[in-house]
Amino acid sequence: MPKLVDHEERRAHIIDALLRTAADTGLHAVTMRSVAIEAGVSVRLVQYYFDTKEQLLLAALTRLAARMGERIQGRVQARVQERVQERIRDRAGAAGPAASPRDIVEAVLLESVPTDEESRTFHLVYTEYAVLSITDPALAGQSFLSAPNEMEDFLVGQLTAARQAGDTDPRMDARQEAVVLLAVSAGLGLSVLLGQRTADDAVAVLHYHLGRLFPGS
Repeated sequence: MPKLVDHEERRAHIIDALLRTAADTGLHAVTMRSVAIEAGVSVRLVQYYFDTKEQLLLAALTRLAARMGERIQGRVQARVQERVQERIRDRAGAAGPAASPRDIVEAVLLESVPTDEESRTFHLVYTEYAVLSITDPALAGQSFLSAPNEMEDFLVGQLTAARQAGDTDPRMDARQEAVVLLAVSAGLGLSVLLGQRTADDAVAVLHYHLGRLFPGS
C-alpha cells in the first residue's frame, strides 16, 4: 500500500528550507532551485506546492509570524509559572495568578531581540521582506506590512490596562509610550544583528526601560 503523503508537512518542510536559505544567503538570493536543494527535493515538487517564488515568500512570512506568536505566548506562560512559584514560596492566596499587562508587554518586546537561531532568522528575513516590499509589487500591500500597526495598537491596550490598574504613572500616554517601546526594541534587535551589542545587553536595556515604566512591578 503506497504511503500517504502529508501535504502540510511537505509544505512546512519546503518553507523551512526557504527560511534557512534566506538566513544564510539573503532573501534576494533565494530561488526555487536553491530552496529545492536545501529541502532535498526536486524543483518540480517545490513548484507543485508554490506556483511562484512570491507565493513561497508569502507562505514563509505567514509561518514566521505564527512562530513569533507562539514564542510570545510561551514567554507569557513562563512568566505566569514564575508568579505561581513566587506565590507558593510566599504562601500567598490560593487564587492562581494571571499574566499582567507588564508580563505581556515584556514578552512582546523580548521577541524583538534575536536571542537564539530561530529568532535571529525571523528578524533577518522579516527585515528583508520589509525592504523588498518597497520595490516588489508582489509583496507591496501584503497584510504583513500592517503587523507593526497591529502590534502598536495591542501595546496601547496593554499599557492602558496597566495605567488603569495603577501600575504606571497615571499621566503616561499609552500611544506615545507604545511607539517608543517598539522603536527601542526594533533598534536594539537591529543592533544585535549588526554585532553592536550582545543579546544579553539588549535585554538588559529593555528591562531597564520597563523598570522605569512599571516602577512597582
